[in-house]
Parts: sequence; C-alpha cells; structure tokens
Amino acid sequence: MKKGWRVFAALGLVLVFALPVRAELRIDITQGKVEPLPIAVTGFIGLTSDEIQFGQDISNVVAADLERSGLFRPIDQGAFIQTNIALQTLPRFGDWRVINAQALVQGRVQVIDNGQLRVEFRLWDVFAEQQMVGLAYVTVADNWRQVAHIIADAIYKRITGEEGYFNTRIVYISETGPVTRRIKRLAIMDQDGENHKFLTDGGALVLTPRFSPTLQEITYLSFYGNLPRVYIFNIDNGNQEVLGDFPGMTFAPRFSPDGQKVIMSMAKDGNSEIYVMDLRTRAVQQLTKHSAIDTSPSFSPDGDQIVFNSDRGGTQQLYVMSSSGRGVRRISYGKGRYATPVWSPRGDLIAFTKFTGGRFYIGVMRTDGSGERLLAEDFLVEAPTWAPNGRVVMFFRQQPTKKDGSGGGSRLYSIDLTGYNEREVLTPVDASDPAWSPLIR
Repeated sequence: MKKGWRVFAALGLVLVFALPVRAELRIDITQGKVEPLPIAVTGFIGLTSDEIQFGQDISNVVAADLERSGLFRPIDQGAFIQTNIALQTLPRFGDWRVINAQALVQGRVQVIDNGQLRVEFRLWDVFAEQQMVGLAYVTVADNWRQVAHIIADAIYKRITGEEGYFNTRIVYISETGPVTRRIKRLAIMDQDGENHKFLTDGGALVLTPRFSPTLQEITYLSFYGNLPRVYIFNIDNGNQEVLGDFPGMTFAPRFSPDGQKVIMSMAKDGNSEIYVMDLRTRAVQQLTKHSAIDTSPSFSPDGDQIVFNSDRGGTQQLYVMSSSGRGVRRISYGKGRYATPVWSPRGDLIAFTKFTGGRFYIGVMRTDGSGERLLAEDFLVEAPTWAPNGRVVMFFRQQPTKKDGSGGGSRLYSIDLTGYNEREVLTPVDASDPAWSPLIR
C-alpha cells in the first residue's frame, strides 16, 4: 500500500450515505454468460480545474474497470441528458431511464489540506430511484487511480454480491530479446496495466513469481550466477533474500495462505519432490517421497490441502494431498497431460494447464476432479492465476516461433469462469508467468 494512503475506513471515518434496504438491482454472475448491465458513470464534479480533471480521470478509470469485467456496459457520456449532478441533489431519474441506464454513478472531488484529495461517490438504482451505496475517501493526490479502483470494487460488490478485484496488482516475467538470448525480468503493475515498474535488471534469469498474502513480498526462482535458487523479494525496499541453500535445484515456489511458509519443488539426484519451509524457523519438511516427478504445488485457501502435478501414474496428472503430505489421491482423469494447478481463492475450483491433441488449454475443475471445463486454447497457453475473488483467471499465451527465429511473442490474457470475455492485459513488452495479488485493503 502506498505511503500516504488513508482510506476513511481504516481510521473509522467512513462517510456512508444511507444504504437502502429495498434496492434490488443485481447481476447474477453464476449463471453463465451475462448480458452487460448498462451503467452511467458521470464525470465526478469539482470546483477548480484540478478538481474537475481529477474527477474526470477517476470516472474514466471506474468505467474502464467495470467494462473490462464484462458485466457492465458504461454508457457514452455524450448521451447524458443530465450533467454536472451535485451530490446534494437527487438525480432526475427519468433522464437516465431514457438512455436505458439501469445504474448511475456520480461523485465529487475536493482538494483539501496539504493537497490531499477527498473523493466521494454515490451509486443509484435508476428504476427503483434509490441509493445503493455511498462512500468517501481521502488520499494523497498521486493515489487518485487507486481510489478509482476502490470505487469500482465497491460498485462491483454492491451489484454482483461478490468481492471486486480491481484494486490489485500483477507481477509477471517481462521478456525481451531474441529467442536464443531471452532476457527475463521481474515486473509489477496494476491489474489494468498502469503504474508499471521493473523490479529486477535482467542480469539473472527469473521465473514463476508469486505474491505473499501480505502483498509486501514476492517469491520467485532466479538463476543468479547460473545457480537456480528460490528468492524472496521485498517490494517496499527492494531487498532480495535467497530462501535457503539447498543441495539441488529448487523451483515452483508459492506462499502458504498465512504467508508463514513457502512450498516448492526440489530436484535432487534426478528426482523432484515437494518440500515446505517455515519462514520463521527456516525448518524444511519433505512432503512427497516417490520415484516420479512431483512439482507445481499449491495450497488450498484454508491451508489444509495441497494440489500438485505428478507423473507417478504414468502420465502427468493432478493430485491432492493433506498439508502434511498424507492421503495422496489423483483427481484428473481426462485425456492429455495436466500441469501448473492453482487452487481458487474461493476454495471451490482448481485451475490448470492441459496439453492434449497438440494443443494447450487453460481449464478449471472442482477439487475432486469433477466438472472439468476448458476456458481457453492455443498453440501455447499456460500458467493460470486467479483474481482474488475467484471469478477471473489470468494466463499467458505464446505464439509459435518461425523458422528464421522471429515470432514467439507472449502476452497476458484474462478470462472469466464462463469462458467468455477474454481480454488481453497490455504490457510494454512480452510477458509470461503472471501472478495476481490479493485485494489491496
């Protein structure tokens, strides 16, 4: 969380305008493809030129967040009949019904003490003519974009009943250079691609970054000095720390849900097993012991179970075991090979990569292996990661390399659980191995 940020909620100063109990406007996002809800997001009003500019910028980000979800269709502001709505005045609901707006967002921006911003908004059910939610926030001016994401999250939650995912970040591997000399750097950005920053200089190959639940740290694999090791990177101060000096190659690290442990694979004497390290004591426990390759472990959100992939059954499949390593059971039985499983934050699904028939797929299944659904396919799609609300999956797509060595670019995409609303997540260079952060509170 950026220095200087103050959400009223954290200080007990939330301005919550009356929340009606009769408003029924809601999107059911559990019933497959949903027709987007027409919503009017007005430019947030202000008195000075700076306030007006901040207001328009904030409303633009709010509308863009909602539109990318695929659940909302922001109406062009040029179609608005009523403009510059004061927060103290009831909207003329008839004017909004004429343009088919079912929900209305209005707001105000004020520059207050020491150049800080006070941003407030209201969400209205146009047909019921009732206010659904109203909140206010104070922040330093540089954090206006984060305020916009928080507002979009509040709107999303009020209308869908689910937590939003807009006030989040993505860490990923940026890729540049020719195929034979690929430079891979650790990079981070907001979920909409803004506030982009490189975290490493490209001097060492880096792979598989994963967020800590605390949001302050990232674990990843680095080939510093051509020696593969698992590292922890502190986002706040830039410090990097090697996670133990293991005798073999370590890879596929991931934090436990409480952030107190890191689970990983370690290859020793030609065999790969799953280990977990307690970050407080640095004690290491081996969880699997099998002649097959066991890798890509991921905790369930309650920390009680672990999903991983293994070829112990003859082909690469998904298995689940307890957090102590007991009770290993296979859950995938479809055609092809399964890899990179990751447990949903909701605990109800597991996302995975699948290879069959010469094609790669991103899919999801229930935690017992039933209900398998494939969401995306291509020459190569891989490395799914969940939005914190468990409704959207991000992954990377790579194109084939041509005979002359050109092509082979990789980009990030997101898709919702219905298999619709696939969208590219723009990055300044090629990108792979995304990891979605928890919601920033």
